[in-house]
Amino acid sequence: MRLHLLAALLLAGTAMPAAAQERVERRLDRLEQEMDAVQRRVFPGGGAEYFQPEIRPEVSTSVGGVPAGSALSDLTARVDALEAQLARLTGQTEENAFRLRQIEDSLNRFKSDAESRFSAIERPPAPRPEPVESPPVDAPPAPADGAPATGDPGEDAYLAGYRLWERGSFADAQLALEAAAKKYPDHRRASFARNLAGRAALDAGKPATAAKLLLANYQEDPRGERAADSLYFLGQSLMALKKPADACKVYAELQDVYGTTLRDFLRQRLPEARAAAKCE
Repeated sequence: MRLHLLAALLLAGTAMPAAAQERVERRLDRLEQEMDAVQRRVFPGGGAEYFQPEIRPEVSTSVGGVPAGSALSDLTARVDALEAQLARLTGQTEENAFRLRQIEDSLNRFKSDAESRFSAIERPPAPRPEPVESPPVDAPPAPADGAPATGDPGEDAYLAGYRLWERGSFADAQLALEAAAKKYPDHRRASFARNLAGRAALDAGKPATAAKLLLANYQEDPRGERAADSLYFLGQSLMALKKPADACKVYAELQDVYGTTLRDFLRQRLPEARAAAKCE
């Protein structure tokens, strides 16, 4: 009876470590599989020659079937080492993912800024509004079917050029207005015609031609109704020619000669024009 009890105790003592060892081995296999997966993710394409195992099984030095050390202790140590290595690799993976997100965000911001700048460069600038020549107070309605608007040939000639300028046909307007001023030099609209011919040339992008026409209108008829306007737009033409100092001289002449008689159209625009030319 005592022999049977002793045998039972011995069998139980050997079965319990064996079961524990089996559980540890399963845990070890699972960790090794997870470690391989993490290594493939962190180091894609890496071969086995680059990843030598940090934990190697110890060579058994059993004598007569009895192990020299505790197998369960060795397995537990291997599991702990694998868990520590897995934690380090997991942390490195998360850190790399965070840095990758930062790089992607920076690239997206750079792309957005670049697209905005290119769009701003390609967008044409808004055209600068030009002062509009006020129609004559006594201007008659537009002629119907090309019929004369008035019985005054000089008036009709000026109005024909004016309407061309109003429609944006600046080259045609310049020719028509110069012809009207030349044909009717003593008409009260001659000053209007010469002044608007200069403005039409300026609007057509010909500031040098405009300057000649406007200066001639001022010099030939300084008492004309649009002589002061010609001085103002002469300054504008000189600014277009990159001659602000000369423009300042013209604006000073305009102020000295017509200061008290300037119409509101010019009085409101002259300070801004002097500021743009940086006149003293």
